[in-house]
Amino acid sequence: MPTAAKLFAAFAFAVLAFFAAEVFKPHMSEGTQFGAFVPISALIGLVSGWRVMGPAAGQGNWMAVNNGIKTAACMLVLALVVFSIEGMLVLAFRRAYDGPMEAIIGIFGVGVDYLLQVLAWDVLAVLLIGGALGGLLSEWAARRWR
Repeated sequence: MPTAAKLFAAFAFAVLAFFAAEVFKPHMSEGTQFGAFVPISALIGLVSGWRVMGPAAGQGNWMAVNNGIKTAACMLVLALVVFSIEGMLVLAFRRAYDGPMEAIIGIFGVGVDYLLQVLAWDVLAVLLIGGALGGLLSEWAARRWR
């Protein structure tokens, strides 16, 4: 059921994912073609905010901060999964793998590479601070429109 908290959480985490994706771009290798990286990241943030943070709003400010950071972590994991699968598919179409099992295992290799690039202080700071603020915003919306 749509609520104001879910709407505000979806918007807040879509904006957070947008900015986190923009901060992440310089950490990628030179000449990387990003394509729809930022809009897909924002969509992942929108879904994470709606499904994870939205229902958890209304429990108090400290829980809102914790749930916001949890939502940012879920958003990061979901983005790693989506973009690791996309990276594996790009490599698979270039015939980098000998078989389907090697391609499936390749998802984890691509994911670890992305994870090591995400572990930059500026990306983590954006995710932590933005997650806490997104949690507080959805908490405010849950209290304001019950």
